[in-house]
Amino acid sequence: MSNSDKIRLDKWLWAARFYKTRTIAREAIDGGKVHINGQRCKPGKEPKEGDIIKLRAGWDERIVIIKALSDKRQKAELAQQLYEETTESIQAREEAAAQRKIMKGSTTSPNRRPDKKQRREILRHKADY
Repeated sequence: MSNSDKIRLDKWLWAARFYKTRTIAREAIDGGKVHINGQRCKPGKEPKEGDIIKLRAGWDERIVIIKALSDKRQKAELAQQLYEETTESIQAREEAAAQRKIMKGSTTSPNRRPDKKQRREILRHKADY
């Protein structure tokens, strides 16, 4: 881990393995999915140790506290040392995962794909709205 004083937020999120690429991290920040200390930010923002980051990645929303800064992407074990997730965040993610698991069985899927006539009816119905 390098203790760089000047590091971009998108690069830190990438190094901490929250996002697969820096481009995806930058798009998440620009899209308002990442907040530092409760405020929206820009990809070039310089995070500091102790900052609280709220971010959304996939289905999950995490709240993490920055423990160290790094601009290099390393093994997952080392990346997890860069931050500490709050207990409330962990509990919320586990509850959300349990809800998704329960809801998974409740949705039904059709036995077959619609034929040409049925597709036309669906398109006609959608065009009315």
